[in-house]
Amino acid sequence: MKHFEFEYGAGTMGADLPDNTDEFIPGVTVPDPPYIPEEQLEAAYRESLDHPIGMPTVKELVQKGSRVVFIVPDRVKGGEQPTSHRKLSIKYILQDLYSAGVEKKDILFIISNGLHPRSTDKDARALFGPELYNEFWHSGQIISHDSEDHEHMVDLGLTDRGDPVFMSKYVFEADLPILIGHVQGNPYGGYSGGYKHSATGITNWKSIASHHVPAVMHRDDFTPVNNSSLMRNKFDEISMKMEEKMGHPFFCCDAVLDTKSRQIAIFSGYAREMMPLSWKIADKRTYVHWAEKKYDVLVFGMPQKFHYGDGMGTNPIMMMQALSAQVLRFKRVMSDRCVIICSSLCNGFFNDSRWPYLRECYEWFQHDEMNELPDMNRLGEYFGTNEEYIRKYRFANAFHPFHGFSMMSCGHIAEMNTSAIYIVGAKDPGYARGMGLKTRATFEEALEDAKKKYVGNEPNILALPLTFKVAAVHLGMKDPSRDGMDAYGHHTCCS
Repeated sequence: MKHFEFEYGAGTMGADLPDNTDEFIPGVTVPDPPYIPEEQLEAAYRESLDHPIGMPTVKELVQKGSRVVFIVPDRVKGGEQPTSHRKLSIKYILQDLYSAGVEKKDILFIISNGLHPRSTDKDARALFGPELYNEFWHSGQIISHDSEDHEHMVDLGLTDRGDPVFMSKYVFEADLPILIGHVQGNPYGGYSGGYKHSATGITNWKSIASHHVPAVMHRDDFTPVNNSSLMRNKFDEISMKMEEKMGHPFFCCDAVLDTKSRQIAIFSGYAREMMPLSWKIADKRTYVHWAEKKYDVLVFGMPQKFHYGDGMGTNPIMMMQALSAQVLRFKRVMSDRCVIICSSLCNGFFNDSRWPYLRECYEWFQHDEMNELPDMNRLGEYFGTNEEYIRKYRFANAFHPFHGFSMMSCGHIAEMNTSAIYIVGAKDPGYARGMGLKTRATFEEALEDAKKKYVGNEPNILALPLTFKVAAVHLGMKDPSRDGMDAYGHHTCCS
């Protein structure tokens, strides 16, 4: 037997699995492409900013009196080290702005949290670093997007497809809006950064409800994750509608990042032309063709705190989203009978201050003919307009209530694509069973049950330690023709 330690609460839970169990750890099992050495980062940023793709340089786009808005991602992704992409890209772009005559008073930073919790001053300090924070925070020039501040949102009408487009008035009225993005693998539409950033970070729930819903997320083109799903197309259409109505494009500065959020490559310019080029580099790190067989069992663990915050690994609805995100990333290497075995403390901690609406959603899911998670979607507008939940989003650093419905739309994907899901080590296992999950005390007990009922006596097993602790990849077959779908939505011939 092989011994593994999987994330569990604030620590780990051990598992003894058969000797033929394979293991994959992002950035370790298959090394990432080389990152830019720290001493070469300034030159790399200067090269990118001085030669943007598809549009003029920042210095050519502004003059004295120009109003500039930086749109900067929140803490969910991107790293916070001193050499993080946020910190360095802003530093070098500011040099260009000042050299062109832009004054400090005409610069604004918006943290593009979308429906995520609005950032605190502590968050801002971590994102920007002490120097930038001290320069701009106290003058009110670092703010966090408020999608429910109707006075500072603009209705831009509909895309040609009929999707509503709303955006921050601060960005709409800027002479130069600058998107700072990260090209990292994302289960929702292939990559973060680019037009995904603007289509989700500076809009509102009504616009997001056009794509983060079952009608889009349960389509065949959504799983496995790829760069050409309907969701991805909607991101592009919404952001291009923003550009059309603004009368000019966003200036983007995106970095392809590795497992430790270090810069592999930097791309600047017009998103429509820049994104495909950045994706080609990012594909080498993100879509990893490694597996020599399809796996019947995926084994991993959830910490209590990751990605969206403390309680993600114990809140039953957020647990479902996390499980489904792994299915989206690993579907290419999963057999048709695949089972997931995952450790979770699952102790009833919902973190009501961060997700004040999810306990009510969970209780509703247990009643009123809610047989599967998509049945909850009819309540999206009811929760999305709940004034008390909205107040907590605006003023108490909670998620917006509609965000939970994008989580539930994603959460059903795990059920759609597995034979069973076992949660092991649950302290309050009824919460897991209330989501349709099976429960056992240990990994070993869950595996024995899965062998009897689903996968037979000699299943192919893939262990995924650190799966929620490091930046994930989208795992594929060593023979790409067996993937089922490539990185750009093209179907391949599976054996």
